[in-house]
Amino acid sequence: MTANDNAMVPIVRIYGVPVSKMNMQDTVAYLTEAIESRRPHHVITANPIMIMAALQDPDYMRMMHTADLIVPDGNGLVWATKYVGQPVSERVPGIDLIHELMRTGEARRWKVYMLGTTRETIAAAAAKLAQQYPLIDIVGFRDGFFGEEEDDAVVGQIRALEPDILLVGRSASTQEPWISKHKQGLAVPVIMGVGGSFDVFAGKLKRAPKLFQKLKLEWFYRLLQEPSRLGRMMVLPQFVMKVVRDKENVLKTVEKR
Repeated sequence: MTANDNAMVPIVRIYGVPVSKMNMQDTVAYLTEAIESRRPHHVITANPIMIMAALQDPDYMRMMHTADLIVPDGNGLVWATKYVGQPVSERVPGIDLIHELMRTGEARRWKVYMLGTTRETIAAAAAKLAQQYPLIDIVGFRDGFFGEEEDDAVVGQIRALEPDILLVGRSASTQEPWISKHKQGLAVPVIMGVGGSFDVFAGKLKRAPKLFQKLKLEWFYRLLQEPSRLGRMMVLPQFVMKVVRDKENVLKTVEKR
């Protein structure tokens, strides 16, 4: 069962992509049940850039439709749902969702594995999370720089440790497709792509101040820290213009199979 047909999850389809309308509290409750079920769940923290990528790449669109839960991480996605008259309950930022899961997991002694970014950064991120949530068991971590020939070994190592949650932070083009491909083999109840969250946990990047968050300018604050993201960020205004132009059809678009 996926977010595409899971009756437990209220959704709004933005260009065919099933986005959860649940708030943070209900999302955490849903994922807690997922962990207790022990069935693998692929969680995507979606933003406009990913929606645009899905519209341009049928394989990426199909991948998003195999996910079990797609939460509205990006402010632009939250705006789009409101603009077309099917607003989500609230934004569910991936980095905040991680913290909420860690808080919930402490009481349950959940085990977590962290995969992605550089060896130095992932080690620092794991140390910081272990310090902040001492009752969470960080059972392992490794960098995200490995090729397809190493996939089976990496998947086997993670599966053997039996984590409750797997956090994956790899490149935008690799992260979600890799999770989708290996979800069953990993056999981890909650597998979530976390983008650049490891950089924030490690202290390599700073989370946007509350003022920037309130003004919905987190993307701009991150751009100030990483000017190389300018090209990728240009997709955001393209998404806004597309939604405005397609307003009457955004909810009617049928996904490409």
